[in-house]
Amino acid sequence: MATAALKSGLKRLLGRTGFDIVRSTNSRGGVDDFLPFEATVRAARSAGLSVGDYIDEVMNGTPGATQATIDELRALGVFAADPRTVLEIGPGSGRYLEKTLKECSPDRYEIYETAAPWAGYLVDRFEVVARPTAECSLAPTPDGSVDLVQAHKVFNTVTFLSASRYFLEMARVTRPGGRIVFDVMTETCLDPATMRAWAAQGGAGHDSYPAAMPRRACVDLFASLGCTLEASFPARMGFASTEVLVFGKGA
Repeated sequence: MATAALKSGLKRLLGRTGFDIVRSTNSRGGVDDFLPFEATVRAARSAGLSVGDYIDEVMNGTPGATQATIDELRALGVFAADPRTVLEIGPGSGRYLEKTLKECSPDRYEIYETAAPWAGYLVDRFEVVARPTAECSLAPTPDGSVDLVQAHKVFNTVTFLSASRYFLEMARVTRPGGRIVFDVMTETCLDPATMRAWAAQGGAGHDSYPAAMPRRACVDLFASLGCTLEASFPARMGFASTEVLVFGKGA
């Protein structure tokens, strides 16, 4: 099974490096409980890795996964327009944020992050603007004010209704000509072998994680909001994957 292969690979990695995998005992998804702030930063520093690379290489066993997504977005021209304002929902440790800032130099980078320690860390390190979070709303951000709105490894962890509410807000705050980028676990990510691997996961349950979202529902909703699907591609996530969708908002 893919799960066994992942565990075997991680054992080999740890055997070579001696790194510790920092992991909360709460495996139900969500950066607040699943990714302890102080322990993760300390372990990354000890391993001589950035926090983002530590999460990819050691915690998730998917070396280069974050960079691969950024590389795809670059190839699609997402950063070529030099977005002046970027908004990210749920940046967590900031591993996508950090690599985004190597691709463009926005005047303003807003984040909506529910985990206070991680939000504070990102503000201090990257001088981003942390917005207050409440009820899946981006209310502090004005209509049509953002060039690039993104979320990575967020909508496979929340409920259908939460994701839907965020989608409406993402379209609202994006300016005409702007881009919306996020990944979801669509039916393209759920072949029978992967579904069996998910079903084999132990524990008392994962609550909303992993959360699937019909691809057509996403495309149709954003179309109704004046946004066109420009591209999509798979993104690794442990033994599974999500699908990254790139939308452009019309004038």
